[in-house]
Amino acid sequence: REMTAHFTQTWEIPKPTTCITCYNSNKESAPFIWGDAMTVFEFGKQNKDTLLLFHGGGLSWWNYREVAALLENDYHVILPVLDGHAGSDASFTTIEDNAARLISYIDTHFGSQVTVLGGLSLGGQIALEMISQRPDICRLALIESAQVKPSKLTCAFIGPTFGMSYGLIKQKWFAKLQADYLGIPKVLFDDYYRDTCAISKTDMIAFLKANSIYTIKPSLSETNARVKIVAGSKEQKSIRDSAKLLCKAIPGSSIAQTIGLFIMYTFLSQWLKVFL
Repeated sequence: REMTAHFTQTWEIPKPTTCITCYNSNKESAPFIWGDAMTVFEFGKQNKDTLLLFHGGGLSWWNYREVAALLENDYHVILPVLDGHAGSDASFTTIEDNAARLISYIDTHFGSQVTVLGGLSLGGQIALEMISQRPDICRLALIESAQVKPSKLTCAFIGPTFGMSYGLIKQKWFAKLQADYLGIPKVLFDDYYRDTCAISKTDMIAFLKANSIYTIKPSLSETNARVKIVAGSKEQKSIRDSAKLLCKAIPGSSIAQTIGLFIMYTFLSQWLKVFL
């Protein structure tokens, strides 16, 4: 299942220094980015160390909005909208394709490497694929709740299940039940409901299937990044088992098991102080 990082305390979410930035040199900055560019939300642009954080499937950039707002005084934080999600300029095809697009984005705008890649579930799988395709794409990688134990049975049921139930997504009562199941804070429900309703059935089925069958690539063992793998102690056994498989596959990596939901900001801020 997709889980979203959040904090137990409540506060007003700070506004980003730059809401959305268009990196297509042929177009002016705009609320949405079309064509060959990529939709991103940017915080702390004035800072040197760049972090890219990838949201979970069915969520969006606001998955890490609190994290970015808290880190923006010291780091340049970029929150891309993944393919096939609300506001994206591209339909979802495969995890491999989305990873390749993000690598191209980094090559164009950050000289082929950033400081940190991090991601939740589908976003974690995309981060894993990026460091598999390009061993030196980042210095640090933080992978949260990433599934790498493929399930053909789950994949087979996704199409028929969502084909029949897709209409329920736009029912607010159903969306609230789903949000509670996913652990999404109430302050983010309006964002969740709006953006989930905007995802096409084709895209949703495509990224859920990809999430269910993603496997570790042999080249993952060649990454130069220092990798931290995170899984909640209350998560599904497949996620906890996946964390162990990843730790075994990536030399020098380590696992952090958390109680309940993982707080990305706490982990990132502590880790960055140690290694930067």
